[in-house]
Amino acid sequence: MFALGLVNLVLLARLAYCAPAASSGVESASASASLAPISASSASVVTASAVASGTDTLVASSTDSAPESTATVPFASTDPNVPLWNEDSDPSIVQPIREGLGAKIMGPDNIPIDLQNPDLLTPPTTDSGTVKNAKWPFSFSHNRLQTGGWARQENIGVMPIATAMASVNMRLEPGAVRELHWHKTSEWAYVLKGTTQVTAVDSEGRNFIGNVGPGDLWFFPAGIPHSLQATGDDPDGSEFILVFDDGDFSEDSTFLLTDWLAHVPAEVIQKNFQATSPEAFAHIPAKELYIFPADVPADDAQIPVSPQVPPTQLSGGSVRIVDSTTFKVSNTIAAAEVTVEPGAIRELHWHPTMDEWSFFLEGEGRVTIFASQGTARTFNYQPGDIGYVPTAMGHYVENTGNSTLRFLEIFNTDRFQDISLNQWLALTPPELVKAHLGLDDETISHLSKTKPVVMGPA
Repeated sequence: MFALGLVNLVLLARLAYCAPAASSGVESASASASLAPISASSASVVTASAVASGTDTLVASSTDSAPESTATVPFASTDPNVPLWNEDSDPSIVQPIREGLGAKIMGPDNIPIDLQNPDLLTPPTTDSGTVKNAKWPFSFSHNRLQTGGWARQENIGVMPIATAMASVNMRLEPGAVRELHWHKTSEWAYVLKGTTQVTAVDSEGRNFIGNVGPGDLWFFPAGIPHSLQATGDDPDGSEFILVFDDGDFSEDSTFLLTDWLAHVPAEVIQKNFQATSPEAFAHIPAKELYIFPADVPADDAQIPVSPQVPPTQLSGGSVRIVDSTTFKVSNTIAAAEVTVEPGAIRELHWHPTMDEWSFFLEGEGRVTIFASQGTARTFNYQPGDIGYVPTAMGHYVENTGNSTLRFLEIFNTDRFQDISLNQWLALTPPELVKAHLGLDDETISHLSKTKPVVMGPA
């Protein structure tokens, strides 16, 4: 790998040398990241922490003596910064105090929210500066109730950081229909429960009908008319997540069949369809239906819409990636379904060219977003929560619970991409890594030249 890199550098040097009026020397393109550690006092510091697995008592951690400093800055602290409680903890310990900083709350407080968000009320000492809110529970979204189902959405109106994507959580009772409609944006979907029958027709007059079940996907390009209907396979109907490639998308701005025809003069409708009787279109609804009850649809025998991509098993969980390489029609949305076992972590990484919209399906997770220039903030997530990480911002996803953490990573692009910190360091000359981080040869030897993606406990 390094030999190939040297060959490329030699070729670049020769091109620069032969070119007339070229500047002396070669300016190599680098991806240097300033790894500025958080300043720590050289004096001994006693910190307090609590294990998120259920301990309700604050326990003093080991003393950090901050040994020697580097040539320019002190070493970062190695003291733990675990969440100080979880949802099952004794509410009496919920106070904004960490390592001697902060003070007890004297006024009213929303304890249930504090229990779910320990790293907001009592952030780790590694947090610094301001990062926009990157958590939105669907429970906070206004719900649109209809006969036959409901829908609630998230967009920049409630989550300003989420500029590239918006989402809708929808539920349909058996037979209920999300009426014939189309959007300005593409629509990507993940089925949570039950079976949904989808129909669509494209501009070439090609039509499609298919059934999708739990864990399956569908995708409609922008402008393609389609419908969604719960089948009778599950007595509860179906529920799914819709993702749109525009953060300003609103479900209330959808183009609906009934809404359109209710605003077209009756004589124009008759001319358009060459109706011979004025009563032919006399029963058009006076306003949109949106979601409405109907008979359960007949079974269809067509091939599934969703690509059948098996998960890749990893040391700490699994990942299943679906993008245009496996789901050809999905040319604006790429996705990964990730599982992280207790004690494991979705490794430190970033996405080079696209924002990440995430949805937590099971378990409890913790994410710290690094926004450069000494800025970082930590968020806690539970099932039903939406997360968001802007392009190129470093982050990880840690399982802080006692069960499997499962979540979706969604991107507004045709191809999934991420950069692994572990792999980057492993493929960088060791002496350069040592100069940055002070690692010894033993630690260097354990860096992975392939992406770990999800890493189990050490």
